[in-house]
Amino acid sequence: MHLINFQEDMKVIATAADGREAYTLVAKYKPDILLLDLSMPPGESGLITTGRIKEDIPETKIIILTMYAEEEYLFNVLKSGASGYVLKKAPDEELIKAIRTVYEGGTYIDPTMATSLVREFVHHNIASETDPFQTLSKRELEVLPLAAKGYGNKEIAEMLFISVKTVEAHKSKIMEKLHLKNRPELVEYALKKKLLNF
Repeated sequence: MHLINFQEDMKVIATAADGREAYTLVAKYKPDILLLDLSMPPGESGLITTGRIKEDIPETKIIILTMYAEEEYLFNVLKSGASGYVLKKAPDEELIKAIRTVYEGGTYIDPTMATSLVREFVHHNIASETDPFQTLSKRELEVLPLAAKGYGNKEIAEMLFISVKTVEAHKSKIMEKLHLKNRPELVEYALKKKLLNF
């Protein structure tokens, strides 16, 4: 925080403890940039918060701060609408560079992850015809980890601000698209795709 306030052209206007508070503060202040931790306290995940903010307050650009240097995380974050992906272990100047790049309309990927993104993109283009994961909608991507973590339909509905019926519809679509028969298979799939840390 001090690092940002130390820059002549930057100022921290609010800080939030979790995803819901982040959403509320972004709606109130409409900052140019939101720095968001991918792993937050129990409740709404960084990925869900990103999706909600991009949908409702698209003018605020989001940079994800994370300790996860893995392709699956990066790909899911970009798919949810974030404009930047910075590792927590990155040097201070890296974060400042990311904020400036995203503010100017660019996308910033941690340099150590850039080759992963290219590899993932190539793999995605080759695999998109065969990998059913690529057919999931943004909302289905939000429901999947919550269902795998064991949240009930009512809890998921409250977290995502949708009806229980809609949750049920998304769940059956997910099972159908991914060719899964039951919840243990869903949990196994979510683990394999590294979706349970969000």
